[in-house]
Amino acid sequence: MSPQPARLPHLTPPAAPPRSAEPYPEAKSEPASLPSPASSGIARLRGAGIGASRVRQISCGVIFLVAAVALAQRRGSGFMGGGELMVPESTKTARDVESRTAVETPVWTNPPGFETDAFTFTRLRYDKSPDRRRRGSGGWTTDLPDSDLNLSYRLQQMMSLRVDPNGRLIRPTDAQLCDYPFLFASAPGSLNFTEEEALALRRHLQQGGFLLLADFHGDREWANCAEAMKLVFPEREFFELPLEHPLYHGVFDIKAKVQVPNIRLGIASEQSGVTWEGGDDSMEVHHRAIADDRGRLMVLALHNADMSDGWEREGESDYYFHNFSEKVAYPLGVNLIFYVLTH
Repeated sequence: MSPQPARLPHLTPPAAPPRSAEPYPEAKSEPASLPSPASSGIARLRGAGIGASRVRQISCGVIFLVAAVALAQRRGSGFMGGGELMVPESTKTARDVESRTAVETPVWTNPPGFETDAFTFTRLRYDKSPDRRRRGSGGWTTDLPDSDLNLSYRLQQMMSLRVDPNGRLIRPTDAQLCDYPFLFASAPGSLNFTEEEALALRRHLQQGGFLLLADFHGDREWANCAEAMKLVFPEREFFELPLEHPLYHGVFDIKAKVQVPNIRLGIASEQSGVTWEGGDDSMEVHHRAIADDRGRLMVLALHNADMSDGWEREGESDYYFHNFSEKVAYPLGVNLIFYVLTH
C-alpha cells in the first residue's frame, strides 16, 4: 500500500495568533468562517458597494497595446537550478505545473456560478535581465506553483472569499491582463521588461491593478528591481510604507515588518537566530511602495524577505509553519489581497 501524501497543517482563523506573540499580528476582528453562500467575500464586497466583477477584472476602457512577440516554445517543465523551473509558454495556470514539495497541494472547487467570479492569484512571467552582473538569483518561476496555490487555498479558507483554484500565469502584454487586478512577480532581483511590456504594465496598474514583488535580497537585487520599475513608472519613486497604512490593519493587525527566511534558514534559525539571506545589506526588511496620485498603492516590494517561501513550504516544518507561515507570511498575504479587493 503506497503512503498517503502529507497534507497542509491546520491554520487557525485570524483570531488564533496568541496575544503574547508580539510583534507578530493579532486578529483585528472575529474569526473568519469557511466559505458559504451567505458569507462569501463577494457578497461582502457587494455590500460595501463594490460590484462582483471588480474581483475578477478591471475595466478595460482604454485600447490595450498588445505586442506580437515571437516566443520560442520550450519542450516541457523541468528544474533549472536556483529555485527556477522551465515552464512552457503554453502553460497558463499554476495548477498545470507539477508541485515540487512533499506536501499535497490543496484542491478545491467553487460552487456553480462562481467559476469565473472569483479572485485569481496571477503570477507575472518575465524574461531575466541579460546582464548577469546586474541581475540576482531566481526568476519568475521561483516558488511556483505551491506558493500560489497554498495562498489561494488559505484565502478562501480564512476570508470566505471565492478563489480560483488554478491560478494564472501571464505576461504583461497578454490581452487578458485586465481580467487580473492582482499580479505577483517573484525574485524581482532578476526583473526585466521590454518597453512594450513596461507600457502595458503601467496602463494596467494605472487602471486599478496591483503588483506585488517579493523574494529578493541585498542592494544589488534591489537596484535591479528599482531600475526595471523605473521603466514602468519613470516619474514615480518608491517610498517606505509606514506601519500606519491601512494595508497593515485590514484583516490582521500587523505591528512590525518581520523577516521571513527561506525554509532552510528558517529551520536553522531556531538555533542560530539568523533569518537573513546574504550579507549585512539583507538584514533589514523593507516594504517599499509606489502609489498613484490619489495615494492608492500600485506596487509593493517586500525586500529582504522570502514571503513566498512562507506560503510554499508551510507543510515541511512545524517550527517554520508556526513561526513564519502562520504568524507572518499568511497574515500579510491576506491583508494584501483584502487591500487590493477593497481599493
